[in-house]
Amino acid sequence: MKGVAIAGIGMTQFGKQVGRGVRSLALAAIEEAIADSGLALDRIDRIYFGNAISGIVSQQEMIRGQVALRHQALGKVPLFNIENACASGGSAFSLACEAVASGAVEVALVVGAEQMNHVDRSRPFNALRGSTDIEEIGESEPGQISANSLLMDFYAAVAQSYLDGSGAELSDFARVAVKNRKNATMNPLAHLRTPQSLEDVLASRMIVAPLSLPMCSPVTDGAAAIIVCSDRVAASLDHPVVQVKASAVASGASGHPVGDAAAKAYLESSAGAQDFDVIELHDAAAPAELMQYHEIGLCAKGDGFKLIRDGVTDLGGATPVNTSGGLLSRGHPLGATGCAQIVELVHQLRGTAGARQVEGARMALAINGGGWLDGSYALAIATVLARA
Repeated sequence: MKGVAIAGIGMTQFGKQVGRGVRSLALAAIEEAIADSGLALDRIDRIYFGNAISGIVSQQEMIRGQVALRHQALGKVPLFNIENACASGGSAFSLACEAVASGAVEVALVVGAEQMNHVDRSRPFNALRGSTDIEEIGESEPGQISANSLLMDFYAAVAQSYLDGSGAELSDFARVAVKNRKNATMNPLAHLRTPQSLEDVLASRMIVAPLSLPMCSPVTDGAAAIIVCSDRVAASLDHPVVQVKASAVASGASGHPVGDAAAKAYLESSAGAQDFDVIELHDAAAPAELMQYHEIGLCAKGDGFKLIRDGVTDLGGATPVNTSGGLLSRGHPLGATGCAQIVELVHQLRGTAGARQVEGARMALAINGGGWLDGSYALAIATVLARA
């Protein structure tokens, strides 16, 4: 991908914010991204608004982005609503990059926002049923109250298969949770920031065996925004330029969407797994991170647990992964997650990540997964960024 850069980023506090709403979250992230870019509002040609479950949680369907921005000057800008499960934000970003690369627009605003928590605690869990094939699992019964995410049932089955087919142990999943929580303690916007030990994770309440509570991403509210621009506009910015080298999407129909998306992105960017200084992976459950290590080419299949044991993916290791805290600790507000990953990597490439900064970071990778079909994500998006 040529001629595409990131002009500005913004992100809200992630956490439990019952009643705040998508509008408030989105506007806060947008305001920060615009201020960060230094660009005037009238420079924005198009908006891509990522959201996954407002239709069920808040009953706001169809025109989610238009409603969020209706009282603002940006309400007059052409807007596309993007719903693509947990990859809604990543999909919005990918489409914005394509629009800029094509020359259709010079500046595009990407927003990912999600209000998951609700006074009716079953709403987000019932909404998550729609991330897989309803004809296969069946509609929820009237009055049915879900106590946890159906996706964790899928992750648990994959996790057990991974334990059975490799040399990994349950403690390796716990190591992922501990590592990412440690990183989150240095991220003031993360949802969960209380340090935890290996023993804490292993002794925690079981959600779906073998996954304990800290091995599962929390129900999180939050928003992140990104301003994507042409190289011509980027040349006028007064902060380090981060270029978008690739944004590749793969379908889950192949059974290997993460690997397929990564392969496409590597080809487009002329990069490989060993070239990245920092990586954000879609760790909606702890075992997903270990499995994605081999899917993106960091190790052989089944050897992901060796990387976490050896500290390769720790902050300070050879290839730090999920310096933001990941979905496990930064949080996973579905529609915002893909954008939040990009925000973290831009901070790393600019050198503005504070205590969690990876020194000398020049190239980064993000993997954003969405939905669940046939044992894997329904889609995956791989994004490669580089400091100019």
